[in-house]
Order: sequence, then C-alpha cells, then structure tokens
Amino acid sequence: MISGKYMLIITGMGVVTYLPRWLPLAFLSRRSLPRRLVQWLDLIPAAILGALLTPELIITGSPRHIEWLKPELIAAIPTFITAAITRSLGWTVVVGMVTFGLLQK
Repeated sequence: MISGKYMLIITGMGVVTYLPRWLPLAFLSRRSLPRRLVQWLDLIPAAILGALLTPELIITGSPRHIEWLKPELIAAIPTFITAAITRSLGWTVVVGMVTFGLLQK
C-alpha cells in the first residue's frame, strides 16, 4: 500500500506538471492574441524538434565527432523538405521511413 508521504509526492508532481499547461490555456483562451505572436508561437514546435534532432543527426560515436554522411542525416533531408512542402505528418513519416529504409540496404 502506498503511504501518505508518497501520495503527497505523486499529487505534488501532478500539480506541478498540470499547472504550467493549464494556466496559459485558462488565461489566454478568451483573449485574442496579436497575429505576429500567434505566428511566432506556431514556430516553437519546429524549433524544439530541430534542436532535439540536429545533434543526433550529425554527431556520432565515442568520442563524439561530426559525421556528415550518416544515413539518418541523408534521410532527414528529403523528410524535412516533404514536411515543409506538404505540412502533412503522414507524408513526412512515409517519406522518412522509405528513404531511411532504402539507405539501409
């Protein structure tokens, strides 16, 4: 059985996780934001994804070094182009999987 101390910790973690997501939604849902701010906010997911993927795509090995001809990096190029042109998650995933699969043979 879970003790009260652990339940308090789990509840606290839930509150700390939930509040940063709920507060902006609650305060901004009834307000209209400036167009420029909305356009800027739309770019945040792509920037985060790029920041997470770029090191993995070009840096490899131990000790870490840059490798420009990794199959992952080569497959990422048409995948990113497809994402930019179609803005379709489905097509982006298909192009990425097919390209990477062809490079693995």
